[in-house]
Order: sequence, then structure tokens, then C-alpha cells
Amino acid sequence: MKSTVETLSPTRVRLAIEVPFVELEPSLKKAYREIGSQVQVPGFRRGKVPTAVIDQRVGRGTVLNEAVQEAIPENILAAVREHDLKTLGRPEVEITEFNDGDSLNFTAEVDVRPEITIPDTSAIEVTVDELQIDDSEIDEQVKNLRERFATLKTVERAAAEGDFVQIDLNATVDGEDVPGGQASNISHEVGSKQLLPGLDEAVVGLSAGEETTFTTQLVGGDFAGRDADVAVTVRTVKEKELPELNDEFAQMASEFDTIEELRGDLRARVTQGKQVEQIYAARDKALAQLVEAAEIPAPDGVVREEVESRKQAMVDQLERIGASMEEYLAAEDKTEEQIDAELTEAATEGVKVQLLLDTLADAEDVQVSDDEFGHEIVHRAQRAGMAPQQYYDQLVRSGAAAAVFGDVRRGKALAAVMERITIKDEAGNPVSLDALRAANEAEHNH
Repeated sequence: MKSTVETLSPTRVRLAIEVPFVELEPSLKKAYREIGSQVQVPGFRRGKVPTAVIDQRVGRGTVLNEAVQEAIPENILAAVREHDLKTLGRPEVEITEFNDGDSLNFTAEVDVRPEITIPDTSAIEVTVDELQIDDSEIDEQVKNLRERFATLKTVERAAAEGDFVQIDLNATVDGEDVPGGQASNISHEVGSKQLLPGLDEAVVGLSAGEETTFTTQLVGGDFAGRDADVAVTVRTVKEKELPELNDEFAQMASEFDTIEELRGDLRARVTQGKQVEQIYAARDKALAQLVEAAEIPAPDGVVREEVESRKQAMVDQLERIGASMEEYLAAEDKTEEQIDAELTEAATEGVKVQLLLDTLADAEDVQVSDDEFGHEIVHRAQRAGMAPQQYYDQLVRSGAAAAVFGDVRRGKALAAVMERITIKDEAGNPVSLDALRAANEAEHNH
């Protein structure tokens, strides 16, 4: 194989590759074997069909084509190694010349990692918002905790918003029962809008044993889109009783003896959460400064692939909640072009950050231990609700294990950058990374 490389831009090259016919022999033999094992010819055992018969049955051109498709990626890989290229994304291949018995000539255009000069990270200074914690935020945390320990008490009065009711439902369209439109003794929080549109309004004012009918539009089933009459009967009305805010509550709801200690702990948690947010804001600002200072060009092909993958993820997410891209665009009052432009901008920035961190990781020879990689796999498997081994096997099958490894390596390079930069808040106070270390430590131990 002979190859030459031509630089098209700082982020793209064109490889011209020539493969002598003799070097295609192994691929050609393999193509005959594979096709021979798939065709059935009377008088020959499967897999024992002579090449001449395959040429006659399937066509020599088909076999050559399969051999070429097999040989191209291997030869691109060899050329990439020979020229020591750091390729990104998928190559675009064009066969320039190939005849049976002659050498195969083709070109492969591929994005490459640009040469990046890394600015001095210790000279980076960022300013973030001051830490402000309002008493109302702690009150909100206490309120949520009380809600979790609330009890329900049956009351002899009409239902009001915030009450819980036990109800029976029966939906009909033109007097005919709706399939699956009957339910009995279900618990519902009045005002939560969790069940049918119109139900909350209908139930307010009803006491135990009373019933009413309301109209609602059905969203699924045989009568989707039709108006249904729904009879609702209230069995019981219960009101939510919140526990009193005293030391007894603190002991029941936490490991603390007094309400003051409990509030102090909640304040510490809110503070840590906000400190971590401060550090994330500093991280984003530092990366933006570094990317700008390094003048990193973004490879078009990689950005295109990233935009496609982000758009597909959006479509999948919308489908999971039963919506379409058209409905999303209408709700957001945006055109598809606007979404594409937003995705392209975000993907471009994301790709530049990745290139910067990869270059940093190379410059500092960042290594990823088996433990660190394993911890990331376990973490991602938990988020996906899968067993770690099953998740890892799926990654290997889809060829995405290397990408996860790259993410961990970039994460380590970023952590090193964060240790060197100067972070201050608006008042000039230094911001420490301790809160992030503590949060990471807690997650690791968890």
C-alpha cells in the first residue's frame, strides 16, 4: 500500500491510497468464503462452491465489491498510523479507480485533531456570583420534609383543594361504557391535576357519599378525541395533617435532637449545593476563556455528527413522553432551522472543549486506571438502571467503550485545570473546590 496525505484545512485531510491487487487477495479469499457459505448450488455442499461457479452465479463484480469494502477500512487505518494522524469521526471515501486485476485507488477525507497551543491555565481568573442563602429557602426545605411526614385524617365536610379523596369513576360516551373507563376506590389529591381534566373542579364541594358528572376529552383508546361523561362518586374525604414544627418532629424526621440542629443541617446542605453550582459556573467560564485563547477550530464533520446525535436524542426523548418534534416546535414557537442553529452552536462549543481537554490530557500524559474507568461504568449503569456488566457489554458491542474512556480522561484533565485557576466571587472572596470534592467523595462512597 502507498499513501499520501493532503491538508485541506487545520481540521481536515485527504488521504490518497493505492492498494496493489496482490494485497487485496486475502480480502478476496474472505469474500469468496463468505458468499460461498451463503449461496446454495445443487451438487455442491454449502461452503464448498468453487470460485468459478460463484462468479457465474453471483458475479465476479459482487465479490470484488465485497473484498474492496473489507479492504478499505484496514488500509485507511494503516495510512492513518503511517502518517501519525489523530483522526476524528468517520471518513468519507471515494473510489477513484479500480478494475479487476489492477490496483485499487481511493481517497478518504477525514477530520483530524488540529494542532492546539494551550494557554497558561494558571493565569486564568474567573468571577462567579456571591453565595446567597435566604431563610425562605430553608423554610421550603422544612416544608417539604413536613409534607413527607404528613398524615391523612378523615373529615366530615366537603372536599377542598389539597384534600385527598377516595373516588369511583365511570366514563361513558353517548351512554355507552368506555372500555377501561371504570375505576373504583382510587385515591386522588384534589388540585393535583393528576387524573382527568375537569375532575378537580367537579370534586371540590362534594362530601362523602355525594356524586356528580363532568365532561372531559379522552386522549387514548377507541374514543380518543371524543367527549366523555364521567360520573364521579366520593367515598371519603381526608385532610392532610402536617406534624408540628418542634424538637419531636426533628427527632422523627432526622438524626437530630432539635429543630435548630435540623435547620442547621438543611442550611449546610443548601450551602454545599450552591457552592457546587458556583464551581460549575467557574468551570464553564474557565473553559470558554481557554477555548477562546487557544483559537480552536471545530471540525465540520465532527460537529455535523454531534448535531445529528443530539437531534436524535431530542426526538427519542419527545417520543418517550408521547410527543413529536412538530408539537415541540409549536410549543416553543421555533422553526426547525432555529433548533438546528442552536444545536450547531452548542455542538461546536462542545467539540472545541473536547479537543482542548484531549490536547491537555496528551500534554500531561493523563492516565485512566481500571478503577476509575470501572467507577464511571458503575455510575452510568446505575443511571441507566442496568447491571454494570450488562451495561459494559452493551458499550463494547456498540463500540462506545472508547468514548466513555475518553470522557473519564477528559474529566481528569479538567479537574487538573480547576486546581490551577483562580476563582473569586463578586466581593473578591476566593472560592474553594472543597464543596465539589466533598460532593464527589459522598457520591463515590454511596
